[in-house]
Amino acid sequence: MATRWGICSSGRISHDFTVALKTLPAEDHQVVAVAARKLEDAQEFANKHGIPRSYGSYEELATDPNIDVVYVGNIHPYHLKTCSLFTNAKKNVLCEKPLGMNTREVKEILDSAKKNNVFLMEAIWTRFFPVSVEIRRLLALGELGEVKMVRSEFGLALLHKPRLVEKELGGGALMSLGMYCLQFACMVYNGERPESIQATGVCLETGVDETVVVTLKFSRGRMAVFDYSSRLQLLNDAVIVGTKGTIQIPAQMWCPTSLVVNGKETQFPVPEPGLPLNFSNGTGMRYEAEEVRQCLLKGLKESPVMSHADSLLLVELMDEIRTQVGVVYSQDSQ
Repeated sequence: MATRWGICSSGRISHDFTVALKTLPAEDHQVVAVAARKLEDAQEFANKHGIPRSYGSYEELATDPNIDVVYVGNIHPYHLKTCSLFTNAKKNVLCEKPLGMNTREVKEILDSAKKNNVFLMEAIWTRFFPVSVEIRRLLALGELGEVKMVRSEFGLALLHKPRLVEKELGGGALMSLGMYCLQFACMVYNGERPESIQATGVCLETGVDETVVVTLKFSRGRMAVFDYSSRLQLLNDAVIVGTKGTIQIPAQMWCPTSLVVNGKETQFPVPEPGLPLNFSNGTGMRYEAEEVRQCLLKGLKESPVMSHADSLLLVELMDEIRTQVGVVYSQDSQ
């Protein structure tokens, strides 16, 4: 029986997610409803994607009895309110990253999911790409020996985008870009909390971070270093160095399709989209969607690949980076 999806918000990321779902077997995944804040937006989205039901409010989607899981694709300042709406309506949720604006919000969302006994996962799509699956396999086999250094960077020239610049929209490069580097280090070190974290960087006049360098020190002298920027186009690669070898993601570390292991490159292409996409390799969201389906079939309430503990560690480290760089959101004082 197909997993029946409801799509919350009709924006660019929701478009790409819906296109990605169409690359999976129709007997496994079906989009049955979409909701937007304006009915005409939902209807336009439904017509474009062939979705049978459209709603002009999120509340209507929450009360639709024929939905197994909701994809939350609105911007992160609204994730707490939106996720709570659906979890309180006993709906399973896949929420776009970042899950919340700070640790308090993420804890509230996770607590609501647990209280209502529903599945919830933060959509860190990178973790589910075949490249990431292969990296975890190689690390588990000890192919690199002991990992000693993780380095990554993610920078795009995005200062023309209000959602990267304006504080009330949850702006800041960490929320949209840097967290990919941070989650990569956390994945490689298997969810271990670093012993220390140092961040230094440059902020915009709007009070959000623009370009930042972060150093993490883990137990046994293991390190991670990453930099990110909303002003600069960086190389956007990632490297894992162990005592017996190296793994490199040569480009697009947040949506990777190639992997270099000790100098040998392997390609992991994503499917071609049925409609034009807004984001690079957007059909790669199919992998997180399939993870949700598999978890639901097994009766799980969280994914072992991107667990609630993983989301909590990620946001706690992000809060510390923001504190050191000097970024404060209105949600931090609530």
